[in-house]
Amino acid sequence: MRLSRFHLATVKEVPADAEIISHKLMLRAGMIRKLAAGIYTWSPLGLRVLRRVETIVREEMNRAGAVELLMPSIQPQELWEETGRWQKFGGQLLKIKDRKEAGYCYGPTHEEVVTDFARHELKSYKQLPINFYQIQTKFRDEIRPRFGIMRAREFLMKDAYSFHVDAESLAAEYRNMYDTYTRIFTRLGLRFRAVDADTGAIGGSASHEFHVLADSGEDAIVFSSGSDYAANVEKAEALAPTGTRPAATATLETVDTPTQKTIEEVSAHLGVAAERCIKTILVRGSDGLVALCVRGDHEVNEVKAARLAEMPGESVLAEEAEIERAIGCKPGFIGPVGLPADMPVIVDRDAALLADFVCGANADGKHLRGVNWERDARITRVVDLRKVVEGDTAPDGNGTLSFARGIEVGHVFQLGSKYAEALGATVLDDQGKATVMSMGCYGIGVSRIVAAAIEQNNDEAGILWPEAMAPWQVVICPINMAQSAAVREEAERLYEELGARGIEVALDDRGLRPGPMFADAELIGIPHRIVIGDRGLAAGTYEYRRRGEAENRSLSRDELLALFD
Repeated sequence: MRLSRFHLATVKEVPADAEIISHKLMLRAGMIRKLAAGIYTWSPLGLRVLRRVETIVREEMNRAGAVELLMPSIQPQELWEETGRWQKFGGQLLKIKDRKEAGYCYGPTHEEVVTDFARHELKSYKQLPINFYQIQTKFRDEIRPRFGIMRAREFLMKDAYSFHVDAESLAAEYRNMYDTYTRIFTRLGLRFRAVDADTGAIGGSASHEFHVLADSGEDAIVFSSGSDYAANVEKAEALAPTGTRPAATATLETVDTPTQKTIEEVSAHLGVAAERCIKTILVRGSDGLVALCVRGDHEVNEVKAARLAEMPGESVLAEEAEIERAIGCKPGFIGPVGLPADMPVIVDRDAALLADFVCGANADGKHLRGVNWERDARITRVVDLRKVVEGDTAPDGNGTLSFARGIEVGHVFQLGSKYAEALGATVLDDQGKATVMSMGCYGIGVSRIVAAAIEQNNDEAGILWPEAMAPWQVVICPINMAQSAAVREEAERLYEELGARGIEVALDDRGLRPGPMFADAELIGIPHRIVIGDRGLAAGTYEYRRRGEAENRSLSRDELLALFD
């Protein structure tokens, strides 16, 4: 590509709302331009990178035996009502009406559509297993779109859906997709980790997220120092502590804490460690409020809480007015002693081992000291309720947990029969009996990968693309090309030769001075830069620098071409 014929529009300044490095660099490099909140135009430069990612994704999905199709982005309301998600999906579902006032949505995902396709197209177990995939634009009406492409409302996604006659077949395809994703992110040159994850709003029985590791990642992931175990922090189990609860030795007493509400304030006021306190929060259960109790130095894991039998599938804090009506005090003074008999008290494993602890007295300005379970406070059930912390024993028992930051770019689910059952998607089995199909769901954020790669690969000069994602592999920078026929001829000759070798090469023939020309090459992240000048030609050498290296190298023509053999 001759850059004089290409739209390359780099800038020095970026809008103040560009908070993270990928957003800033994509704007500076001219890869994207904002149209509206969370909606972007991809420039020719940005599209080159996006298409490279898309190509690798498509090649590996085809290699894995998946079959590509393309489903409508506009989906009818009735289909979503069949699965019960028209209301349940929430505000992210962009709802629209046509001229006949019929309801539709702009697809945020395609479980309903692909299952509708399958229930009409698949009739026999002999057609299974099959895996349909597409690469298509999605829209989710984020309440606060931010970070550029990282959390946009409109985005490009690869979503795949497999159909099976039994759980064994589903498990095999799930593993196939897991391995396929591993190949995709490896080919893209990304440092990533697959982690055990919660199934969330999609549902299902098993789930793994694929995270690009980056300090700026919005997700916390945990991994073991002694094994391959890794999980989203929301999913990671906190192992039950060893030992038994000590016997009660202290007398229950009420103490004044007139302004002390937080664990930190109470522990400092009473001279007791946070881990000797109980933190109690009230949440809305299916049949009234539920009390959740964890140790003072721990936090309630909302995902684990949402899975409790007493919960409606989500964990929502009770409002102050609800708390006052139920137990007669404000938040900050809640404790498990004397709660209403019909209120479940769910206690974390670590908290259940405490004796002679401190907790709220359910009276404003009061706490209790010397509290003991069973003697003073009842327990409905002991469960794993807390978030894991650094240094916890890994759930598999091998090593301890450490934390890292990740950017989720892929997710695989074993959905089971949730959607097929709701939509009546059946096939005849080998006995001629109608059986509901099992499903798998496999998503990759194609556009998000571009931003995640930049978050992981950048320096003060700009982007450092992994070679497989770069808009071009090589940029040729001729010095004073307009004034030197020798430079112009050699630049043209090298450009043609590298292109003939199948190398994506850009010739910067825009007539810029060396400084701006080199700055653009570094900003947009081209991996290899070749400078051609009269002085080098006289010496029979070319100036070469790999992006990210500090020094130039003078190479002969043979040495230079050997780099690309």
